[in-house]
Amino acid sequence: MTSAKYAAMALVIPALALTACGGGDISSTSSTAADGSADCGTVNIAINQWVGYEANAHVIGTVAKEKLGCDVEYKTLKEEVAWQGFASGEVDAVVENWGHPDLVEKYITTEKTAQDAGLTGNKGVIGWYVAPWMAEKYPDIVDYKNLNKYADLFKTSESGSQGQLLDGDPSFVTNDEALVKNLDLNYKVVYAGSETALIQAFRQSEKNKTPILGYFYEPQWFLAELPLVKVDLPEYTEGCDADPATVACDYPEYELNKIVSTKFAESGSPAYDLIKNFQWTNEDQNTVAQYITEDKMTPDEAAEKWVSENPDKVEAWLS
Repeated sequence: MTSAKYAAMALVIPALALTACGGGDISSTSSTAADGSADCGTVNIAINQWVGYEANAHVIGTVAKEKLGCDVEYKTLKEEVAWQGFASGEVDAVVENWGHPDLVEKYITTEKTAQDAGLTGNKGVIGWYVAPWMAEKYPDIVDYKNLNKYADLFKTSESGSQGQLLDGDPSFVTNDEALVKNLDLNYKVVYAGSETALIQAFRQSEKNKTPILGYFYEPQWFLAELPLVKVDLPEYTEGCDADPATVACDYPEYELNKIVSTKFAESGSPAYDLIKNFQWTNEDQNTVAQYITEDKMTPDEAAEKWVSENPDKVEAWLS
C-alpha cells in the first residue's frame, strides 16, 4: 500500500466501537504539520494514561510533525482497548507496551492485525514499594515474608480488617490480587485509580509518616524526588507467571516495546520507520516526564524542548 493510499484510507475508516476493558472511549487530540502531510498522512498514536507513555508518544509525534510533515492524532485509551483499534486503522501505534502476552497472542499471532515494532530502549520494573521512612523504621518490612506482621499498620476504611495494598489504575499490568492470595498475605488490593493518585499517596506517606504499601514501577521520574524502597517478592523465574491465577512470584524485568498495526507497517508511511527506529533511555523518558509534571509544560511543549536539545538522537531515528 502506498503512503498516498494510506492517507486516503485514514479519512474513511469508521470509528472503532470500543467496549469492555474498564471503559476507555476514544478521546482524540490532533496536531497538524505546518508544512503539509501529503507524504506521511495521518498517524494515530494511542495514549495510555501514565506520563512516561505520554513522553514517548509526544516525542515521536513531534518528530513526525516537524521532520516528516505528518498529521498526528493522539487517542487516549486504556491499554487493552488500544489494541482493538489496530484492525480498523483507528490506532496505528502503541509506543510503550508492558508485555501483555494475551494481547500478543490474540492480535499478533492469531489475528495478525498487529506487529512488534522493536524495543523502546526502556527497562520496565513493576513491584511493591514503601516510602523511605518506613524502610528505615521497619527494616524487615521489605521482605514479603514479614508483611503479615505489619498488616495492621496498613488498614484503611477501604481494606477493612486487612492491610491495604494500593494499586493504580485497574487497567495497568498487575498480578497483585493473585499475589496477595497465593502468598497468603492478609491484605486487600485497593485501586487508587491513576498514576497521579499513587504518587500523591506516596508523597503524603513520606510527609506525614503514614504507612503505605503500594504498586509502583520504573521508568518513573518520581523516584528521583522520592526514592521508594522495593519489597522483595519471591524471585521471578521463567514461566512462574504463566498462569495468572496461580502466580506467586515477582514481576519480570520488562523489555518495553512498540506495537503497530499491520496496515500501518505495510502502508509505506515514513512514520512507521520513525516508530520502529525510536529508542531512548529511562533517563530520557524521565526528563520529558518531569517537564510535564513538575515544570507544568504541556506534553507537546515538553517534547519540543527535548527534541530541540537532542538532535543527534533524533537524526538517528530518521536515518
